[in-house]
Amino acid sequence: MYKIFIVEDDPVIAQTLADNLFKWGFEAVVADDLWNVTAQFVKEEPHIVIMDIVLPCYNGYYWCNEIRKISKVPIIFLSSKNDNMDIVMAINMGGDDFISKPFATDILVAKIQAMLRRTYDYKSENSDNIEHRGAVLLLGEASLVYKNQKIELTKNEFRILEVLMRNKNNIVSRDKIMKKLWNDDSFIDDNTLTVNLNRLRKKLDAAGLTEFIETKKGLGYMVSD
Repeated sequence: MYKIFIVEDDPVIAQTLADNLFKWGFEAVVADDLWNVTAQFVKEEPHIVIMDIVLPCYNGYYWCNEIRKISKVPIIFLSSKNDNMDIVMAINMGGDDFISKPFATDILVAKIQAMLRRTYDYKSENSDNIEHRGAVLLLGEASLVYKNQKIELTKNEFRILEVLMRNKNNIVSRDKIMKKLWNDDSFIDDNTLTVNLNRLRKKLDAAGLTEFIETKKGLGYMVSD
């Protein structure tokens, strides 16, 4: 699991971001001492840093520069300061990308995934694919491949398959699936889950993956051997 180190002085934003990243399969750690960010960075050894600019004592540019003295880990700036000078400064100080607040979680996750691919070549690792009945879920592309055909998935369809395939041979409750699907820009209720599941099943059936998702009445859903 890739670790994301969040340097953000607003505890609500920081925790919301950490919760959403966890739902996408990342480990997220929030800096708890903004006066000594470098020490916690060294302790946590994250794969990516998400850095706010406006921080107490020293700003994000300073901490980025300090981290660059000891590491080449990717740093994504996340800030409401978004004029051209701020972006230029962030990149010149060693940042790898810049996202303006407010932001969509999907955009941030896409940038994190792209950064991981470029930095760690993570798509080549077997852990980034999940296989079941000859179907391979590509986590880096959010799509399913079966018999040389690629099945394009919506964000919610991908998340449903991911949670089911990660829990193969175990029943996954509707509540657990809805928690996986919910994020700050998309609330999933019980009816919406049913619609997404039915649409996903039609795509799987059309590709030849009949009865890929089993319904366990009153309990939830599962994929099994």
